[in-house]
Amino acid sequence: MDLQPVVLKCSEEILLGHATQRNMDTSNEVYEELFTKATNLGEGSSNLKTNYIIKMLGLSDCADTVVGDALRRGISGGQKKRTTIGEMLVGRARCFFMDDVSTGLDSSTTFEIMTFFWQMAHLMDLTMVISLLQPAPETFELFDDIILLCEGQIVYHGPRHNVNCFFNTIGFACPSRKNVADFLQEVSHDKLK
Repeated sequence: MDLQPVVLKCSEEILLGHATQRNMDTSNEVYEELFTKATNLGEGSSNLKTNYIIKMLGLSDCADTVVGDALRRGISGGQKKRTTIGEMLVGRARCFFMDDVSTGLDSSTTFEIMTFFWQMAHLMDLTMVISLLQPAPETFELFDDIILLCEGQIVYHGPRHNVNCFFNTIGFACPSRKNVADFLQEVSHDKLK
């Protein structure tokens, strides 16, 4: 798919449409260019950024719905979690620390949200430290670096693609039929104690 350069005079809807296209063949540079142009338009750019985040988090259907509380029915639990995440991303923070953001979400929703985090981290030059318990293999592949903890001690800290090699060098080989995330959980809890 060939995307034409976006002219700054384009309407918000066109820019939002281009910025939210999620074609796997599209390079990160195209996303970065589109997102940067879309969010630096000046007047109304914060609204565009908010709309982009709402769309990427799958909250378009409930954007004008009351969140709710114990007395008033509102959006679902998964939508509340994504709303909280969106609320953080709209702010000016450059560094995020998120603990087990996948609680209450199915694996496909977790993957979509983690893909969005990966895009936001790379497009906006953000730092995100995210803890996940038993991520699916496709979600695990989205991480750039891994910090593996065991009883408060760092067992491994480095690039995701080097983790198997590291554990092979110290005598722990990941079986070919096992995904790496499950292997890391097992090796850190069973073997290293």
